[in-house]
Amino acid sequence: MNTIPFARRIPLLLATLLTLAGCSLAPVYERPQVATPAAFKEADPAQGAAAAARWKTATPAEERHRGEWWRLFGDETLNALEAEALAANQDLKAAAARLAQARALEGSARSERVPQVDAGFGPTRQRPSPASQGLDEDASVSPNTLWRVQAGISYEVDLFGRVASTVEAASADTQQYEALLRSVQLALQADVAQAYFLLRELDAEQALFRATVALRGEALKLVQRRFEAGDIGELDVARARTELASAQSEAHGVARRRAVAEHALAILLGKPPSEFAFAARPLDRVAVHVPAGLPSALLERRPDIAAAERAMAAANARIGAARAAFFPRLTLTGALGYESAELGDLFQWSSRTFLLGPLAGAMLSLPIFDGGRRQAALDRSRAAYEEDVARYRQTVLGAFREVEDGLASLRILGNQTQAQDEAVAAAERAARLSQLQYREGAASYFEVIDADRSVLQQRRVSVQLDGERARSTVALIRALGGGWDAEPGRLPLAAAAAD
Repeated sequence: MNTIPFARRIPLLLATLLTLAGCSLAPVYERPQVATPAAFKEADPAQGAAAAARWKTATPAEERHRGEWWRLFGDETLNALEAEALAANQDLKAAAARLAQARALEGSARSERVPQVDAGFGPTRQRPSPASQGLDEDASVSPNTLWRVQAGISYEVDLFGRVASTVEAASADTQQYEALLRSVQLALQADVAQAYFLLRELDAEQALFRATVALRGEALKLVQRRFEAGDIGELDVARARTELASAQSEAHGVARRRAVAEHALAILLGKPPSEFAFAARPLDRVAVHVPAGLPSALLERRPDIAAAERAMAAANARIGAARAAFFPRLTLTGALGYESAELGDLFQWSSRTFLLGPLAGAMLSLPIFDGGRRQAALDRSRAAYEEDVARYRQTVLGAFREVEDGLASLRILGNQTQAQDEAVAAAERAARLSQLQYREGAASYFEVIDADRSVLQQRRVSVQLDGERARSTVALIRALGGGWDAEPGRLPLAAAAAD
C-alpha cells in the first residue's frame, strides 16, 4: 500500500482548499415576479403617441438621471427655485451622506479580498519558567529583553464565498442608497414645484379678494349715498358692510395660508423663512399633458422601486454569508522582521526572523458547536430576505396606485374645469343682470349681494382647480419616476445635491 508522506500531504491539502475558493453559497438571485397590468386603467388613450414622444426621449433605465422635467412648464422662476433646492436642501445632503457611508462600507468589504499587512516595533520583557528551559524547578532563570521590528501579513482564502457574498451585499447596498438618493431628489423636485404652484394659487386668490374688496367698498359707498338720499333703508347698508367685512376676513385667511406656504418653500430651498420672500404672482392655467406609458416601464423608472429591488439583492447575498459560517475558514498568516536582545543589533543580518502560523502558514478553523447561533443567523437572513420581497411588491403596488390616482385626478379635473368655466360665466352674467335690475328698482340689494357672492365663490373654485391641476401634474410626473433626458452614470457625491 502506497502512502504519501506528511510533508507532501500539506501542499495537496492546500491545493484542494484553494480550488474551493470563491465558491458561493448564496441562492441564485432572481427578481421576484409581480403582477403587472398591460395598461393603466385611468390612462387617456386620446393623448396618443405624439404626447409620449414629447415627454419620453430615451429608453428608461433605473440608473438614468431623472432630468430637469420641470422645464416642461416653461417657468424660469420655477427653474431657478429647483436649482436652489438641489444645491442647498438639507434632506438631499443627508441622503448624499448616507450614500457616502454605503460606498465606504463597500470599500471596507472589498478590502477583505486582499492580504492585510501591518508593521510593529517595540521591546518585550520576559522571564521564562525553569520548566520551559528544561531546568530544575528551583533553578535560577534571568529575565531578558527582546527587541522586535516586523511586518505581519494575513489573508483569508474565500473557500465558501463568505467574503464574496459580503462584498456582493455591500455593493447592492450602495446601489440601493444611490437609488434612494435619486428618490429623495425626485421627491424634493416635486415638493418644490408643488409648493411653488400652491403659492401662485394663493396669489391668484389674494388678487381675487383684493378686487372683490375694492368692488364691495365701492358698492358700500353707492349704497350709503342712496341711503342718505332716502332711496333705500338702512338694511341694505348693513348688508353691504357685512359683505365687505366678510371679504376682508377671507382675504386675511388667504394671506395666512400664503405665509405658511412661503415658509415651507423656504425650508425646501435650505433657507430660514426670515431670509426668503416670494413676490406675488397669480397662477395661470397650466396645460401640460403627461403620457402614462406602460406599467412595465414603471418598474424601471421609479427610483424607490429600484431601491427596494437592490435591498432584496443585498439580503439574498447575506444568506450566502450566513451559510458560509457553517464551513471552515482558511486564513494564511505570517510575519517577517528582526529581533534581538540588544537594540543596537536589531537590524543585523543575523537578527532576521520569520513566523508562519500552524499548518504551514495556514490557520484552518472549523466550527463545531455554538448553541445554534449560526443557525439563528441564517434563519434571520432568510426572514430578512422575505421581508424585503414583501416590501418590494408593496412598493410596486403603491407605485401603480399613485400613477392611477394621478391619471384619474387629471382626467376628472379636466372635466371639472370645463364645467367650472361654464359656472363662472353663468355667475358673472347673473351678477350683471342683478345689478341692472337693482338700479332699475326691479330687484332687491339682497339679490345683488347673493349674485356677487356666487361670482366670488365660482371664481375662487376655478382658481383652486387650476392650482390642483398644476400640482396633480407634478404628482403624476413624480409617480412616473421623472424624466429621461440625461445620460446614465454613477452619481458623484460632490454633485449629488446639485445634479
